[in-house]
Amino acid sequence: MFRSVSLLSKLRSRLGQQPSLKDSVRWLQIQSSSDLDLRSQLEELIPEQQERLKKIKAEHGKVQLGNITVDMVLGGMRGMTGLLWQTSLLDPDEGIRFRGLSIPECQKVLPAAKPEGEPLPEGLLWLLLTGKVPSKEQVDALSKELRSRAVVPDFVYKAIDALPVTSHPMTQFATGVMALQVQSEFQKAYEKGIHKSKYWEPTYEDSLNLIARVPLVAAYVYRRIYKDGQVIPLDDSLDYGANFSHMLGFDSPKMLELMRLYVTIHSDHEGGNVSAHTGHLVASALSDPYLSFAAALNGLAGPLHGLANQEVLLWIKSVVDECGENITVDQLKEYVWKTLKGGKVVPGFGHGVLRKTDPRYTCQREFALKHLPDDPLFQLVSKLYEVVPPILTELGKVKNPWPNVDAHSGVLLNHFGLTEARYFTVLFGVSRSLGICSQLIWDRALGLPLERPKSVTMEWLEDYCKKAA
Repeated sequence: MFRSVSLLSKLRSRLGQQPSLKDSVRWLQIQSSSDLDLRSQLEELIPEQQERLKKIKAEHGKVQLGNITVDMVLGGMRGMTGLLWQTSLLDPDEGIRFRGLSIPECQKVLPAAKPEGEPLPEGLLWLLLTGKVPSKEQVDALSKELRSRAVVPDFVYKAIDALPVTSHPMTQFATGVMALQVQSEFQKAYEKGIHKSKYWEPTYEDSLNLIARVPLVAAYVYRRIYKDGQVIPLDDSLDYGANFSHMLGFDSPKMLELMRLYVTIHSDHEGGNVSAHTGHLVASALSDPYLSFAAALNGLAGPLHGLANQEVLLWIKSVVDECGENITVDQLKEYVWKTLKGGKVVPGFGHGVLRKTDPRYTCQREFALKHLPDDPLFQLVSKLYEVVPPILTELGKVKNPWPNVDAHSGVLLNHFGLTEARYFTVLFGVSRSLGICSQLIWDRALGLPLERPKSVTMEWLEDYCKKAA
């Protein structure tokens, strides 16, 4: 373990104001900037983590993690512990922790592009892969490496161009990712007979290439659909999040900061959500990162998952269209009840695991309070925060009435000019590449097996329950 005096001093100076950091400092492996190579860090970490997994299996393999109920089987496996996911852990009350760090803690300790700025996504990628907080030099080196990998062949763009321009942005994006698969290093290595102990190495190459290239593919889709196909090239002086914003056509400093924050907080949300689980499941068949991530994107495109951020902004705009921007609290309550009584949900509220306000919502709210406090749609979102939870609580059918990450992101993007709601899920997809690919590398490094849970019929359930009665 390496120690950086300056960064430790920085952390210690904050402990008085940030008590929650104390728990994290115990385990944080703060490094010096001497080793700038991410892959070499993994080469050191993997053997010890392989031994750790073997020890857990040998010593605790028969330990029960809970009971499976019929409700779990019929209820989307909620509450059922069944996956190993190293990069993040979701607590129902605290929210997401990336390698043990909460979002506010990541905002404190991960390197930023400017003083007091939002964390750079490259820093989070380093953290997800290694469990270590990188130095600014390490993040800059990784950012440079990702730019060097950001080369997309023409045939990828031609594959997208074969689709109608009216195709949903997620359809075009997933098509582009599938086209990238032609260059998979894992597929080439597997066909040549690579030993399974080395699977992680071409998986690493594919994953970093994929992470580097998806912003270009995503930006191409945006410019193709909404900007007459006028493509903006990558800027070799910009970091990952800023470059993505730039290629989309948004260069204001505040928008660059928003994109850094957006990519960081949307990157990972443990392994049970649809996109993460899909990526893990498909990859467990030794499908390469491109095939696995494309499958994950198709899950993300569903209305109950990543498409929700699109639905939120459209719903908020429908409120404005019907009631005006200066809607009163009573009018808003009436509109919410109208939505619910019409058999619809209020998009952006509730979560399958969380039981409190999503910290990803909170950090976006703080960004809005800092940069766009007078934005009319932001003020409407603030009113919804007051109005919707009590109504959902009154209904009594919702376990979590609080806003999630989708309740806020669309309003921020809309403020800075990215108004095309149908495209929002693509932004989510680019972000999610960091988390899914990081875990995929560890899946191969740890030799995790093919996923194959048991399924049953309703007849089986009925017979089993009769015998158990």
